[in-house]
Amino acid sequence: MTDINLPLILLAALLASASPGPATLTIAGTSMASGRKSGLAVATGVTTGSIMWSVSAAFGLGAIMLANAWLFEIVRYAGAAYLGWLAIKSARSAWIGAKLSVLPVTSRSLRGHYAKGLALHLTNPKAVLFFGALYSVGVPPGTPVTALITVILAVGALSFTIFHGYALIFSSAPMIRAYTRAKRGFETLFALFFGAAALRILTTRLV
Repeated sequence: MTDINLPLILLAALLASASPGPATLTIAGTSMASGRKSGLAVATGVTTGSIMWSVSAAFGLGAIMLANAWLFEIVRYAGAAYLGWLAIKSARSAWIGAKLSVLPVTSRSLRGHYAKGLALHLTNPKAVLFFGALYSVGVPPGTPVTALITVILAVGALSFTIFHGYALIFSSAPMIRAYTRAKRGFETLFALFFGAAALRILTTRLV
């Protein structure tokens, strides 16, 4: 590990994970609208996606995807489509403006929230760029597998802490009360954010 600057890698991962984005917004929205268990399920899905991209980048898949533009473009358009779908769903909720009703949390709904978080992160093209850059810059060629696993576990633990922390914060009673009072406003902001993120992915040349 002497050639790996682990604190710098973790700082970069902290900034990327904690900064506002589709994943953190989805965790926050789900936590306020559906409660703590649902928010934690989404956070677990996002964390799983983060670990999967981390493992892929550590063992060279990120570089392969960036070298083969068509693979990257598939992720790019899938991500834009998924964000667009989330924007439409939020806009519809804001338009209807129905009173918030808390539904019982079942194992099936938790699986759905988990799948939502996982799909959100696996279709995020910026995750490919971030983890690809993280391992190509922060981890020198020829790094032993044991050192790679240490980095993967450290980044994964950091992601777990941040994403699940968001779920715990936004599922608190004050945040849920605020969401209940201003549900239409929150959903409108979510729709605008998801729509803008989808448009940015489509119009920005990422590679």
